[in-house]
This record gives sequence, structure tokens and C-alpha cells, in this order.
Amino acid sequence: MECDEVMLTVRITAAERTLLRRLAQGHRSDVSEVVSDALLDIIPTLSAPGDAYRLLGALAVPAPCALTVWLPTPLADLLVPGAARIAQITDVRVESASAALGAALRLWLSQDPVRLATNLSVMHAGRPAALVAA
Repeated sequence: MECDEVMLTVRITAAERTLLRRLAQGHRSDVSEVVSDALLDIIPTLSAPGDAYRLLGALAVPAPCALTVWLPTPLADLLVPGAARIAQITDVRVESASAALGAALRLWLSQDPVRLATNLSVMHAGRPAALVAA
């Protein structure tokens, strides 16, 4: 049986979860769609050594909240070569696709929230994005 989507659970902080939900609400989408967009946005940058080490840093910082998301299978499949590239650069193996996704998502969320909302808007031209106030 073949699935169109893969379910992954990531670890993030409460503040990161709140920001992710606000971005989804402002973009009129669900959290899984925003996580997919985040992964598309951040994966190309992870081949740079500095970003690879930042990803490992994101893995090292405790993240108490679990968040379950659904990714399209082809997008989830990108996590494997991404994790392999991180291991090649840093000599540290990322233990799971969920850990790789969580660290990549945390890196993406560490950017300016207005920039993130703008990037989402650009990725989906014509769909207005707004960062919903607390």
C-alpha cells in the first residue's frame, strides 16, 4: 500500500509552536502545509557547513513540545539525503527523519517572523499572508 503523505512527530518549543500556528492561521492553511513550505525553503541552505552546524545546534537545544505533521511523501524523502549531507559535513549522524525535520523547522522558525510570513506569501503567490497578532 502506498501513501501520499508521511506522518512525522517533531520536537519544538512552545514559542516555536505558537509562531508556527500563527503563520498557518495568517496564511489560511494548516500547520502541516507551513512545515512543508518551511522544509522547501530551508533544505537548500543546509549544504553550507555553517548551516549544517546550526542544524546540529538546534538538535542540542531541548524542545519540550511534540507536534505531529503530515508531509507529502516526496518531500519527506528529501530528509534522508539531507541528513546524509549533514553527516558528511559534520561527521555527526542525525538519528531520524523526525529529528532532522524538527531541527530544520527550528532553524527556519528562528528567522524574523515577518520574513517568514512574506516567504510563505511568495511561495503561494496570490494568497495573502499575515502574521496574526497574539
